[in-house]
Formats: sequence, structure tokens, C-alpha cells
Amino acid sequence: MSTHRPLNRANAGVATRRPVKVVQFGGGNFLRGFADWMIDILNDRANFNGDVEIVQSIGRGNASLLNDQEGLYHVVLNGLVNGQPYREVRLIKSVRGFVNPTSQPDRFLAMATNPDLKLIFSNTTEAGIAFDAGDSNPANIPNSFPGKLAVLLYRRYLHFGGAADKALTIIPCELIERNGSTLKELVIRYITLWNLGKGFLSWIDNHTTFCNTLVDRIVPGFPQENASNVWDETGFEDRLVVTAEPYHLFAIEGPSHVQQLLPGQAAGLNIVFTDDLDQYRTRKVRILNGGHTCLTPVALLHGIETVREAVEDSFTGTFLKEALRNEIIPTLETSQEELVDYMDTVLERFRNPYIRHELKSIALNSVSKFRVRVLPSLLAYREKFGSIPERLAFALGCLIQFYRGEWCGRELPVNDENRVVSAFREAWSQGDAATAVSQILSNEDLWGMKLSDVPDLQPLVTAFLRRLQDQSVPEAFFKNPERTFP
Repeated sequence: MSTHRPLNRANAGVATRRPVKVVQFGGGNFLRGFADWMIDILNDRANFNGDVEIVQSIGRGNASLLNDQEGLYHVVLNGLVNGQPYREVRLIKSVRGFVNPTSQPDRFLAMATNPDLKLIFSNTTEAGIAFDAGDSNPANIPNSFPGKLAVLLYRRYLHFGGAADKALTIIPCELIERNGSTLKELVIRYITLWNLGKGFLSWIDNHTTFCNTLVDRIVPGFPQENASNVWDETGFEDRLVVTAEPYHLFAIEGPSHVQQLLPGQAAGLNIVFTDDLDQYRTRKVRILNGGHTCLTPVALLHGIETVREAVEDSFTGTFLKEALRNEIIPTLETSQEELVDYMDTVLERFRNPYIRHELKSIALNSVSKFRVRVLPSLLAYREKFGSIPERLAFALGCLIQFYRGEWCGRELPVNDENRVVSAFREAWSQGDAATAVSQILSNEDLWGMKLSDVPDLQPLVTAFLRRLQDQSVPEAFFKNPERTFP
């Protein structure tokens, strides 16, 4: 019989419920270990006095668990700070719970009428900020995140009669360039499609604030291997513990009133307000996120489960470092010395001995991640040096093999939208590597362009994929001591 008490507000002695000031699209590990963690600290240290209510953005996930725990969960920070081991366990009290817009449409729309609401956060992955032509009737809850947001904002506009002081600040956390500006463009596209009127369009354009942002924290999520240790430490059976590294950066490009809404400096948080987000974004997305995305399919084929194991492995670790140093960093305009220093910091964070960052969690929506995080480096290298970066091409080949769903008798943890999975299934239906590469690289829906038109890319990826197909066991390819890369 468990000696751990169920986690709820009565057992935890948490009676305070603050006004809901934040609506959040997406309740995955990252936002709960990053944005919601920050709001909790702002409540304690900077008198933010606000709670978060989460819109369930996918049909699965942690919604019922979080509602059962009445919005409570713990964030465990583990890592090195100034070279010394650091650990902190914090009970997050700022979250109310989930609302399902499909099964609870009235409750979802009622969020818009809340006079205390100030902010909207989102993290629907890179695939989330997209237009869905199927969202043709605003009387129905749209499928897409931008469509849902447009409907919510329209309800607020009508409820408050277009009052300027009831407009909201939108802070997306998806890792796409100009995420706030892009989201605004899509909301306006829906307004036009649905003929919602010039008054609403003006309210969005002149009073609603869409911020471009960059987020940086490694959040592995639920600690499968030692959750019981956290339960022993806290005394609660918390099914939604989130582990994260101590390091965090929230860079926001927006007007001065946003800084007043999120007084990070007063709370000791690394929230940076800037007029030039590109310097933060490009470095982080290409090196840290791009490194993750390159490494993941290679390491998963290799049979490795975690980032730390992959970085410390003789083959995959060398592959990652050489891909970053020789193929990604040379395409960036910033000081090469500064970029190499940042790379070394990133690799140290990847080797964090206190957190288990599972590669299968990074593999979620890998195609859209590759498109945003790695493809720009591959294309920039081809443009600058006149040849294909072979490590990045190898990562692309491994990605195509990964999306086949199995290799050498092992099932692979593919997790993506149905349209993406179907495209790869169709490409692999004939079982031929060359055909699969040709179809996948020609698919503009996946990449935003025909990668088959990039000189020398298709034959190189095909060659790598054929080598993968020829191996009866992974180790024969990956652990050949005579093998140098490529």
C-alpha cells in the first residue's frame, strides 16, 4: 500500500486561487516546466497575482491527470550552477487545470469573457502555428490553434464591445521565426476568411499585442526512472512531476507594457526584453535545438535512449560535435569564437548527469522540427560552400528511416501528425530507399519546398539510406571502429 498521499489542494494545504490572468494553449512538459513555473515564481516574488488555465491542444496528454490533481504538480530542477550540483523541488500552484475546447466548447468560449485575463501563452510545437483550410465555419470550434485563438479573441471583442483595455498580449513559445508575427498573420487570415468585420480587424491590429519570443530550457519531463524518489521527498504521489535544468532564458520582443506584465527582473528570472531577438534566436535554434534534432534519429537508430548517453557515445557524440562545429556554426554570421563557446555550453547541458532527457520525447513532430531547426543550416551551407553538409544529410537520411517506424526488427517511437506519418508510409510502401527518398524530398508540404531540387542532396541522402538498409544489425554500421564520418 502506498504511503504517498494523493496530490490535491486539500492535502497540500493550498487554498489560494488567484484570478485567471493567463490562458495557455498546450499543457505539455515544456510549458509546465517553463512558463507556468515562472508564473508561480512571479506570484510569490513579484505580486503577479494570477493563475493559468490551460486549453487542451491535443486529444491526448495529461489533462485528466492534471485536473485530478487540481492543477498541482512539482517541478524538479537538477543540474550544475557555477560548476556545483544544484537541486530544487517546487510545488507549482499557479495552474487551475485543463479545458477541452472540443468537449467543453461553452467553457472554452467563456474564457474570453474573463475581465482579469491579460496574457495568452502557447506551445503547440512548430507544427501548431499553421492555417487549416478546413476551419471554414467559426460557429464550430476550429481544429487549428490559430483558428481557436481567433474565435476566442472574437468572443472577447464582442463581449467587451471592442474596449482597448480588454485586448490581450499574446506570447507564443513555438520555435519558429517571428512566431508572434506569424501567429498574428494567421489570425488575420481567419478574420478575413470568416468576414468578422473591420472593427474586429482594427482591434486586433491596433490593440492586441503579438510578441516574438525565444525560449531556452531543457525540460525532459516526467522522471520515469526515479519518480518514487520525488514522491518520497515530497510525500505526494505526483503523476505529473516535471524535471528540468536550472538554466532558463525567456527572450521577448514587444512593447514596454509587456515588461510591466512580466516583471522577471524583480522575481530573479532570466526574462530578457529586447528589440533584436534574432541574435538570441538564430544561435539557440540552430545550435541547441538543431543539435537535438540532428542527434535524435541517429541516436534512436543506434539504440540509444537519452541525450546524455548519445553525447557520451563515441560515434553519436562525435557526430553531433562535428555537425555543430563543422556544418552548422560556419553558416552563422556571429563571431565563430563566441559560437564555439556557446556550443561547448550546450554540450555540457546535454551531458547534465541529473536529468534523463529521453530522445523519444524530442522525436515528437521531428519533421517540422527538422524543417525549422536544421534545414536552414543545410541550405545555408550549400549556398556558402557549394556542397552538401554530409553530417546533416546523414541526419536527414536517418530521419527518413526513422519515420518508416522500424529498423532491424526494432519498433521506433514515431509520433507525428497523421498527414506526416501517412506521407512516409506511402513513400516506403514499395520498400525501396531511392523511391522513399525521392517522394519524401519532393513533398513540399513537409519541407515548404522541393528538397529534390537542391543539387546533390537526393543522391547523397539515398546513398546514406541504402547503407542503413544494408545492415542486418545497427552496430555493424554505427560501431565499426574503422569508420570515420562520413
